[in-house]
Amino acid sequence: MSISRRTFLKVLGSGVTAAGLTGVICKRSGWAASIPPAKTKDAKITTSICPFCGVGCGLVAHTKGGRLVNVEGDPDHPINQGSLCSKGQAVKEVVTSPRRLKKVRYRAPGSDKWEEKDLDWAIKTLAQRVKATRDAGFLAKSPAGVTVNRTEALASIGGAALNNEECYLIAKLTRALGIVYLEHQARL
Repeated sequence: MSISRRTFLKVLGSGVTAAGLTGVICKRSGWAASIPPAKTKDAKITTSICPFCGVGCGLVAHTKGGRLVNVEGDPDHPINQGSLCSKGQAVKEVVTSPRRLKKVRYRAPGSDKWEEKDLDWAIKTLAQRVKATRDAGFLAKSPAGVTVNRTEALASIGGAALNNEECYLIAKLTRALGIVYLEHQARL
């Protein structure tokens, strides 16, 4: 039996119409009616960049009421085209994990207990320790008598999550302190 092109298109059109009206005509019942709507329904969509390495994969973040509900790869991004590695797939945990530290924790030398400290205390203490270490290891002249104005007691390492502007500012700060050991980790 041969089917004409016209008959095929009529049957195809009827089938598509019936499939489209199934949700209107046939109501869900049983277990299918209890399926909740997708968690991304009515969520605000924001694009971002993965913070874990130097590749710069694109992310699509879905938020509801100011809370992150889902993160997925950006299909329109030229680098990853919607795919994510295992680190990128776990990026939601950076924000939503109950184990995420939200306060400064400090363990004094010789102590076996962590204590919570104020952020202002932590910044002030860190600045004092950096200055003390710099001053203790500062070398104004080399053994040959050449002016060097440097310290070898401190080092700086940058991470792949830093952007160009942050790297520039860190390099300027570390050079102003006289730090000569500058490194940047931009590997996977």
